[in-house]
Amino acid sequence: MTEADNHLFTLLTLNTHPLHFDAEYGKQTEFGRNLVVSTYTLALLIGMSVSDCSQKAIANLGMDEVKFPAPVFAGDTIYGESEVLAKRESQSRPGQGIVTIRTIGKNQDGKVIATFRRDMLIPARGHAVEDKPGSLY
Repeated sequence: MTEADNHLFTLLTLNTHPLHFDAEYGKQTEFGRNLVVSTYTLALLIGMSVSDCSQKAIANLGMDEVKFPAPVFAGDTIYGESEVLAKRESQSRPGQGIVTIRTIGKNQDGKVIATFRRDMLIPARGHAVEDKPGSLY
């Protein structure tokens, strides 16, 4: 996590809380410095899980149980791990299924900094864009 990335995400999302970008304000808080905005942490962990969990997803269907049990600071290194909790065929969309995963984010000290569940609509084997005859992917 870099300070510049945190500031950029904060500005892009119009988050005006000074705890995320005003160093003098951050010094006066219980943390003694600025916090990385939690939605950036969430977005980063989702992005980190794409290559092994949702690379072929059709859609994110929802997130539940989003928690941020510890703060994240500029300079932290974030690691993510995901576990498949459930999968089932879609009843309304043939050739597709719903997969539920839990992702846990940890910092460089192994401290859990975020957890969430995510439901995704995934094509069944042989039904992804890449699986279609003549696909460029």
